Amino acid sequence: MSVSLSKGGSVSLTKEAGSSRLTSVTVGLGWDPREGYGSEFDLDASAIILGPNGKALSDADLIFYNTPGLTSPTGAVTHTGDNQDGEGEGDDETLIIALDLVPAGATAIVFLVSIHEGISRGQSFGVVDNAFIRVVNNSDGRELARFDLTDGATTDTALAFGELYRDGSDWKFRAIGDGHPAGFAAALQHYGINVG
Repeated sequence: MSVSLSKGGSVSLTKEAGSSRLTSVTVGLGWDPREGYGSEFDLDASAIILGPNGKALSDADLIFYNTPGLTSPTGAVTHTGDNQDGEGEGDDETLIIALDLVPAGATAIVFLVSIHEGISRGQSFGVVDNAFIRVVNNSDGRELARFDLTDGATTDTALAFGELYRDGSDWKFRAIGDGHPAGFAAALQHYGINVG
């Protein structure tokens, strides 16, 4: 059974996996645009591999729909592609994490969702419904953790949803839910990515 997290809560994925192998996980993100806000409502998921200082290991450790090959330099994180409308049930965008390929110097992978051209279109997470992030163990397809975003973020156009992090030999997941009203570029700068 999946662990349902509140903002700030964390869970040991290693423990939740139990006897199943935990070598690869899929991080799924989902959302629905609220009715009446136009058809062009495009949310984008991304991941940043962080070092011990809480900043990106390098600019190349930002993985999103425009990353060459959709994969991080070591192959640890793969983006499966861009969903431009959020329609339908289940995950809208997914990232696959090969835990054994995460660089030794990395301490965490943070997952962001941003609204494409949200500021210029007057769109924010205040008009997004059913937003969630979940972690699935790829060895058995079982959902290990889930965080449903239910409050705040009314003016934010970019959001740090959660993070996968190392704790000794364990992998854990923390629900973050912190917004960035100034948008995706400001969120990237917060994590040390150079925005040109």
